[in-house]
Amino acid sequence: MNFDFPAIMTLAVFVTGAIWAVDAATGAPKRRRALAQYLESTGAPMDEAAVKRLVTEPAYLDEVIKTSEGRLTKDAINGVAKEPVLVEYARSFFPIILIVLLLRSFLVEPFRIPSGSMMPTLLVGDFILVNKYTYGIRLPVLNKKVVGIGEPQRGDVVVFRYPKDPSVDYIKRVIGLPGDKIGYYQKKLYVNGQPVEQTLTGTYTGVGSGLSMSGANLRVEQLGNVKHDILIVPNQPSMEGDVEVPAGHYFVMGDNRDNSNDSRFWGFVPEENLVGKAFMIWMNWDSANGGIAWGRIGGKVE
Repeated sequence: MNFDFPAIMTLAVFVTGAIWAVDAATGAPKRRRALAQYLESTGAPMDEAAVKRLVTEPAYLDEVIKTSEGRLTKDAINGVAKEPVLVEYARSFFPIILIVLLLRSFLVEPFRIPSGSMMPTLLVGDFILVNKYTYGIRLPVLNKKVVGIGEPQRGDVVVFRYPKDPSVDYIKRVIGLPGDKIGYYQKKLYVNGQPVEQTLTGTYTGVGSGLSMSGANLRVEQLGNVKHDILIVPNQPSMEGDVEVPAGHYFVMGDNRDNSNDSRFWGFVPEENLVGKAFMIWMNWDSANGGIAWGRIGGKVE
């Protein structure tokens, strides 16, 4: 089951904020009036400002109790003026949830790599950070761009909502921009009729969950200004052909070229499905590789 985390967080912000706001407008004034009546009955009347300080400033409450000569106690005052537990929790959690929502929606969001489609750049168990504003600022839940900042470039590693099931996030490398003609033949890319440079550098040795890719060709590909590693299985059949990328869409592929469900099979990524650009690995946990891979922590995604 896939959970829509932004929707859950937005709902949590609305609910906690509404509880806090309603109490501030109705419940809190009633409690202050009840406290003022209680203080008057004990012979320690206070004006409205002092009563409010008594409720909101613990240090002031302690000071008043000390100087009341035993007429007032903290338990008695709390019994009259204490917030309901639900309101207390709402007031405490509202700013925390709001900050998390803003950070994840507009700045940086964490993702976990569940498959080997981006090997050797990203491994199973990598936890990555994604820049949410590189391609524009979008409203949470609605995913509507409100501020345009930049556009994907060839070679960017991007997270996007899978076009066939937008509740699922995918990560691939941008190969084709709007208007590009992309070809893939005999394990090689062609962009606008020009072959993309590839250099064989050796044989890949996989670890942990990526052990099955051991023996694949390790190649370096020069895609525009971006130089990155890819994996090729020479004798494995590939989907081949030519396509032209329509306006407002992108052609993406995994770096594990023969083990990636990408644009070759299901088409293009609409611009509105973009989530952000991956830029750093902040953790790796692969139980098949003994747990944490310390050497991957802090690595750049290129």
